[in-house]
Amino acid sequence: MPRKGRGGKRRKVCQFCVDQIKVADYKDINRLQKFLTDRSKILPRRISGNCARHQRQVTLAIKRARQVALLPYTSE
Repeated sequence: MPRKGRGGKRRKVCQFCVDQIKVADYKDINRLQKFLTDRSKILPRRISGNCARHQRQVTLAIKRARQVALLPYTSE
């Protein structure tokens, strides 16, 4: 029986699965910015909480948005 108050962290859930979004869109800048650090690096899956499928889609969408100049490559 687990003790109360001892370190067990809850696993994050994928926001795309929760909102029932099938595909990460590169034009949805507000949603994609949540998966970037302040230095414009893409957050890894273990930190963002995305499932593997949606993490691949988010990465691809961020890279596409950068090419179209909707998101910066770096921020200084």
